Amino acid sequence: MRRADRLFHLVQLIRGRRLSTATFLAERLEVSERTVYRDVADLQRQGVPIEGEAGVGYRFGAGFELPPLMFSQDEAKALVAAVRLSQPWLDAPLALAAEDALGKMLSILPSAARAAAESLAVYAPPASYNGLTAPVRNHLQQLREASGLRRKVHMDYSDVKDATSQRTVHPLGCFYWGRVWTLVAWCEVRRDFRSFRIDRIQSLLVLDDCFQPVAGCTLADFLRTVAC
Repeated sequence: MRRADRLFHLVQLIRGRRLSTATFLAERLEVSERTVYRDVADLQRQGVPIEGEAGVGYRFGAGFELPPLMFSQDEAKALVAAVRLSQPWLDAPLALAAEDALGKMLSILPSAARAAAESLAVYAPPASYNGLTAPVRNHLQQLREASGLRRKVHMDYSDVKDATSQRTVHPLGCFYWGRVWTLVAWCEVRRDFRSFRIDRIQSLLVLDDCFQPVAGCTLADFLRTVAC
């Protein structure tokens, strides 16, 4: 988590409770209590009226209130549509996170804006209807997480002719094409970029080995070749 994001989250945690101990804040932010003390002190120096001290707890001073994040009705509708349309095509953890985020957004809207957003007549069929099977969703989750961690993946893959091959790849990104997901990766066998349909991956194993960005082998390099 970036420090700016952590400070924002810290403010929201203190804002949401009468008294927040450093232990509680450290657990929620997944940092040490010393880091919490340092972050609170930095916020206080910047003029954020946090009261309290180490060993007791923290709260905002009386009368202090952060302005809520507001959306227009059209913005709220756009977010509802985005979540509804994307959920059937996401892996389970991302789909659940999208639903939770939408619920938080709707909860802060004025009643009229919330009613307008929730009544939006835009829907998508469930994953079971469009063919995104549980194995594909699991592979999608593993691949996007491996890409974020820059971990190599070994997989058994069947091409369009049902020929099976084993590949060790550097997962660079997952792309959605309307009915299928593909993985763009640097293939160690071919020494080049390759695209793999995720629904044709028979099995995969995320390796402990990591890969580093190398000029000519990155996602940005791949996108430049596609744009040419």
